[in-house]
Amino acid sequence: MSEENIVVLSTASSLEEAEKITKALLEARKAACVNIVPKILSRYWWQGKIEHDEEILLIIKTKTGALDEITTLIKQNHSYDTPEVIALPITGGSERYLEWLDKEVK
Repeated sequence: MSEENIVVLSTASSLEEAEKITKALLEARKAACVNIVPKILSRYWWQGKIEHDEEILLIIKTKTGALDEITTLIKQNHSYDTPEVIALPITGGSERYLEWLDKEVK
């Protein structure tokens, strides 16, 4: 089975943490690109109650074969006990961009 293109979503508690995670992913060549979207408002259930936080969203473009290592790198560089790591398939897009993505992820 060939590797598929995916987008991985994760959140961080601060811009510094987001930058740390992004640097680890890019230096390890596990992502072709990471978008850092500052100041998202998150509402979620945690330990029996609804939490309200400002977070930083990471949008990580990568391949399915890198997902396990991405998950490990996020956990190693994250302050949360249970960081978000959600992978979504890329079902289409710019052919040149997807070729570039294929070339950059090792």
